Amino acid sequence: MPETPLLELRGVNSFYGRIQALRNVSLEVPEGAIVSLLGANGAGKTTTLKTVVGLNRSAANDISFRGRPLGRVPPHRIVRFGIALVPERREIFPGLSVADNLEMGAYTRTDRAGIREDREWIYGLFPALAELRDKPGGTLSGGQQQMLAIGRALMSRPKLMLLDEPTLGLSPMLVQQIFATLKRLNEEGVTILLVEQNAHLAFEISAYAYILENGSVLLEGPTAELVHDPMVREAYLGAI
Repeated sequence: MPETPLLELRGVNSFYGRIQALRNVSLEVPEGAIVSLLGANGAGKTTTLKTVVGLNRSAANDISFRGRPLGRVPPHRIVRFGIALVPERREIFPGLSVADNLEMGAYTRTDRAGIREDREWIYGLFPALAELRDKPGGTLSGGQQQMLAIGRALMSRPKLMLLDEPTLGLSPMLVQQIFATLKRLNEEGVTILLVEQNAHLAFEISAYAYILENGSVLLEGPTAELVHDPMVREAYLGAI
């Protein structure tokens, strides 16, 4: 991995009350890369993303973005730094229109012309949203809501996107569409840390992966090497 990562976690410990969810988790996300975070349910993947964006605090100042510590930074300022989270199960605003949901993603910005341009760019990225721009977000299908959640995150112009299970519950066709979009965004300069159950597709688009188990990093390495690891093949790729 490069020596100067965009995002760096060094021995992160995170708790829910007295329950320790992360144990000495260290990982790096180089600028311009797609890095995958894999593991069974309850392994600590979502907690890792929430801890990065300040929704769950680490026990020490052990997370940095572009070399800047994030430990004491509130979540709204972390967004301003250039990190956006696309949460599990989308968490859009169901009573707001598609257009207003996108507008909420730009709440840290004041450049109205740029906001309008970015909204139109997202409509080009997801044409279905353009057709539904005046519809309440809660009336959209699961796939459309996922597009909206990604679009909302993009409205903050992030340098790093954290995506938590972006294909959960989607049809195979929509899964392929979402992954094609992620590849396109990465090619346009967005760095991605991806939590994904579909290890086959995650390995296809990411150069490096970490595997969590019980809140700790069990295994890490280039995806080209991990696909040949017997444990990875048995547990995640359906082969022994």
